[in-house]
Amino acid sequence: MANLFIGSLAYATTDESLEAFFATVGPVKSARVITDRDTNRSKGFGFVEFEDEANNQKAIDELNGKELDGRAINVTVARPREDKPRDGGRGGNDGGSFRQRSW
Repeated sequence: MANLFIGSLAYATTDESLEAFFATVGPVKSARVITDRDTNRSKGFGFVEFEDEANNQKAIDELNGKELDGRAINVTVARPREDKPRDGGRGGNDGGSFRQRSW
């Protein structure tokens, strides 16, 4: 089931207002504004999932670039999360913090 990625959200946008906005296209299964874990403030993006995936393209066509809470939003199909390395992508060196000298 594909979700929609909603970008450029206003900080005032809530799960409820996001859901109400997208419900104009069709029944919404879930709507989530992503918030910062520490401050609980919106990160400016969210995800919407329709009960009927056929509404995804309709929502992109009708709502992309439209204004929600004073901001023009971006609506695209969400890409699946990539499996990122647990070390933050820095590359492992077998746990040692010192580089071996080659001389």
